[in-house]
Amino acid sequence: MENQPAVAVIGTGYWGKNLVRNFHSLGALKLICEKSESTLIRLKDQYQGIDTCLALADVLNREDISGVAIATPAESHFNIAREAVMAGKHVFVEKPLVLSEDDGRELIALALERKKILMVGHLLQYHPSFIRLKELVSAGDLGRINYIYSHRLNLGKIRREENIRWSFAPHDISMILSLAGEEPASILTTGGNYLHEHIADVTTTHLEFPSGLRAHIFVSWLHPFKD
Repeated sequence: MENQPAVAVIGTGYWGKNLVRNFHSLGALKLICEKSESTLIRLKDQYQGIDTCLALADVLNREDISGVAIATPAESHFNIAREAVMAGKHVFVEKPLVLSEDDGRELIALALERKKILMVGHLLQYHPSFIRLKELVSAGDLGRINYIYSHRLNLGKIRREENIRWSFAPHDISMILSLAGEEPASILTTGGNYLHEHIADVTTTHLEFPSGLRAHIFVSWLHPFKD
């Protein structure tokens, strides 16, 4: 197909394998980058005709690769995304984009400077139920929205790279901001570290908006059942 994008997927673990499958079904997958040789062998058999590599440099040096999708551990997102934008690639990053505000601002500025797309994988923005909810809110069918709450609770998957807020809450934050249509005036997050000294396992985040709308997000990977 003329002007068909050529995408490389970097990381094929828990969520990366879904990106591989979907980009392949779209006819856009050109290259898979994965540090596990055994995984690459299996993927090469499963997706015949798709190139594979072990090193990030082998992706960035390919002039035929126009974009990369990053599904590596969260702590590596900033460095990989930065190198990819510097190499002239459009970048899709699984949430969270990065683990600090400064790193996020740097990536955004760099992408704007280089005129490259930088996109975060907030997939729930495209869920039919949420799209319909946004339509109802925009049309005023639900009246004035004064309060939004979100619970994302489960027993696991416990992470050691990022805390529960970075791991579970980005989808909820993304949807709340989309429904609010404005930036919060104040944010307060509290949490508890129970399994690791420096990583929160439970957090609650409270947001207040200029319009008077308020929202809260409760996330935990220590909950006895999924909610």
